[in-house]
Amino acid sequence: MITIETILNMNHILGIGGLLVIIFSLVLVVDISGIKKFEGLVSMWGMVLAYSSTLSATVLSLIYSEIFGFIPCGLCWIERILLYPQVILIGVAVFIKDISMPVYGIVLSSFGLIVSLYHHYLQMGGNEFIPCPASGAGSDCLKRFFFEFNFMTFPLLSTILFVFLIVLYTYILKTNKN
Repeated sequence: MITIETILNMNHILGIGGLLVIIFSLVLVVDISGIKKFEGLVSMWGMVLAYSSTLSATVLSLIYSEIFGFIPCGLCWIERILLYPQVILIGVAVFIKDISMPVYGIVLSSFGLIVSLYHHYLQMGGNEFIPCPASGAGSDCLKRFFFEFNFMTFPLLSTILFVFLIVLYTYILKTNKN
């Protein structure tokens, strides 16, 4: 049986994880712009990190909807549509050694970033200028199921992940050119 305490603990862990990913993304941005201290690590482990990040986010989104019972809204589904294929794309790219896959990941993540930023804006009280797409289950895009540290929502976690993936893919592309 899933208790509210379990969900609250999981929310707190995800909130802390989101903050850590922000810090790591900033470190990568600074590093890619000149220091290049992590170039060897990223060239060796970047795709594995991207794979584990997308797979973890996919599994966690399914745990929240299928086990915890949180019904994803229309914008959540769009964000998932832009995330889920990346697990497969990265897996195939690693298997066949396709070094151009990060280009596709950047495109998917860029669209995901736009949708998740707008979704977070709505959940923080912004005015709806594009209507929430209809979802079969009827969940509301404005409803917050997750609110950690008085600012972190599920859409913000998506935003953090998509930004991280864009930074990581960019770093991978730059290290592959060298």
